[in-house]
Amino acid sequence: MKRLISALALAATLATPGMAVAQNAGLTANFGEIRLSAGFTPDPYRVDITAGGSIDAYTDTDLPGACVGDISNAPDYEVTYSAGSLPLVFRTRSSTDTTLIINGPDGAWYCDDDSWGDGDAEVRFNKPASGTYDVWIGTFNGGTASASLLITETP
Repeated sequence: MKRLISALALAATLATPGMAVAQNAGLTANFGEIRLSAGFTPDPYRVDITAGGSIDAYTDTDLPGACVGDISNAPDYEVTYSAGSLPLVFRTRSSTDTTLIINGPDGAWYCDDDSWGDGDAEVRFNKPASGTYDVWIGTFNGGTASASLLITETP
């Protein structure tokens, strides 16, 4: 009987609505994708997006605790990158407080809020790997906002 109760408790925990296992990097990106190779031009590469979404990365997902902001389920942008010897840096630019959540080619999650100053986020890969970087841009105070994703090798 004790095992049955434990099994039912575990099943209830796993079925808790609202808790995403993690964002789905396999979904089609909301605002497109690009292939970049080391030495790309123009640098920075810029894409305009609408940041935010209905999922609170901190409370509604099991992403690392540093991942904050309201985001969508699908990535906002997908970058397939062929690495060289330069760093690869992702930044946000917006009039509202934005956050960055990136699922790197190694499957790890990289997150930031405000490292680029004035409410803008930055995630830097000093020795980037070749592969796909799925990028979410969140809004820290809820809702959605116009934002730009900047990708550069010349920080």
